[in-house]
Amino acid sequence: MFKSNALSLAVLVALSGLSLAGCGGGSSTENTSPTTSPPTSNGPTWTAGVFAPSSEFYNQCAVPRTGNDPFNDNQPYPDEAGTEFTEKMWLRSWSDETYLWYDEIEDNNPDNFESVAAYFAQLKTEQTTDSGAKKDNFHFSEPTEDFYKESQSGVVSGYGINWSFISNTPPRILRVAYLEDNSPAQNAGFQRGDTVLSVDNVSIDTNTEAGVNTLNEVLFGPTAGNSHNFKIRSNDGTEKSINVTAGNISKTPVQNVNTLTTANGTKVGYMQFNSHISVAQQGLIDAVNKFKADNIDDLVIDFRYNGGGLLAMSAQLAYMVAGDANIQNRYFYQTIQNDKQPEEAPFPFIDQEIDYSTFRTTGNSLPDLNLSKVYVLSTSGTCSASEAFVNGLKGIDAEVILIGDTTCGKPYGFTPTHNCATTYYTIQFSGANFKGFGEYANGFMPTPSPQFDADVKGCIVADDFDHQLGDSNEALLSNALYHVDNNSCLNVSSNAKVQPQLFSQTSNKGIALTPPKSLYNTNMDLTRPTKGNANE
Repeated sequence: MFKSNALSLAVLVALSGLSLAGCGGGSSTENTSPTTSPPTSNGPTWTAGVFAPSSEFYNQCAVPRTGNDPFNDNQPYPDEAGTEFTEKMWLRSWSDETYLWYDEIEDNNPDNFESVAAYFAQLKTEQTTDSGAKKDNFHFSEPTEDFYKESQSGVVSGYGINWSFISNTPPRILRVAYLEDNSPAQNAGFQRGDTVLSVDNVSIDTNTEAGVNTLNEVLFGPTAGNSHNFKIRSNDGTEKSINVTAGNISKTPVQNVNTLTTANGTKVGYMQFNSHISVAQQGLIDAVNKFKADNIDDLVIDFRYNGGGLLAMSAQLAYMVAGDANIQNRYFYQTIQNDKQPEEAPFPFIDQEIDYSTFRTTGNSLPDLNLSKVYVLSTSGTCSASEAFVNGLKGIDAEVILIGDTTCGKPYGFTPTHNCATTYYTIQFSGANFKGFGEYANGFMPTPSPQFDADVKGCIVADDFDHQLGDSNEALLSNALYHVDNNSCLNVSSNAKVQPQLFSQTSNKGIALTPPKSLYNTNMDLTRPTKGNANE
């Protein structure tokens, strides 16, 4: 519990200047082929196997920003005049210092890569897991301005539509997973389950490069203020045309908070929780207070589209579910970093509100439900801090019932690090629960009869796009409610994996759409709060 642990801010890089969580970002990985550019003649030089401290290159930028930073109290930008080579050398040393598998990075000459992005893209392990999957699928970057917009205020560009790919090669199936509250898309008439037929008169099944570029731009990177036409098919089979204008969207990470009653009269709290970002804190507190007032018996948390985010918020939510009586001074998460980093104190269950602008606790106690069991709705998009929530509660023998699909399998995280207007995400730690378990790289799998540590009691149920989220008839939720009464599920699938892959490479079926990873792939931020009054 947080009040019994005096903690300091965990920053994995000495001069990182971090505060808040990053929730994913699309890495620019084009032009990754090595070039034969001549070596830099002035300034630092590259010598294989010799690494200067990253601080020697920090904030030395090819294009320094000028003026003041609106996201950091209008302080002057820290950038100094540098080159792309100094930016690459900072990335090289920073990766060697903090990357979890730093000894598996091939030390290539930075001058052999024509851009900073291309050089960063290969600063990771190329090894594979026992199943043949890439060991590191979570390595990317985003503009620092985008990082602050989303992490501090939950603002992203778009329509307020969160998509789900059933197939991203022809015949493509792209459906609306959920909508942000009061967003342009919601106000225009989009609903969960709508299937896209065409965008600006370009068929969703186009197989030309120009057509696919149009789809990618309009669907995943629209310019705020621009209007686009969507032809969609609704769940009832009707087709309609909708014009919608892109804008700056405020995310609503906590939605559909409600208390339901099962057939046997059990009161069950339900909330849809989409992202562990700072603006979610008040929504979670309000939801828990409602459930306390309603005197619920069981709780269902809908994590099906929650890719993760702040580990601190995951620890807060776990505390609000379990409470003091179930935690009994046990910790939430133990970080495991590389052998160049000092061992961190275990990450506690956090029982206080956090001022996420300063990452200090406020002294205000969080409400709690004192539950020893929680239902979690999951898909392959349930990742990172969401999985840490499951693992952390399993570590103190709280019962977790998993309804839906096997989770994405990401027991890794990072402290997002800013340099020269770019925020970088590279795997810097894994973690384990109080029992020492953290090996769930293949995800947590729901099963009626758990046999292995990564098995979780529950049922495989396919995501149901024909009902709205929070509807007691929706498949995952209805199975959770049935399980509350009967300790078993209805309509379970025999498949071990029922959710669509969100990403795939170009196949013989045609050109694949390539949405940015930021739409689905949120990582876990280790940054931990300091104990004390946020107003000090």
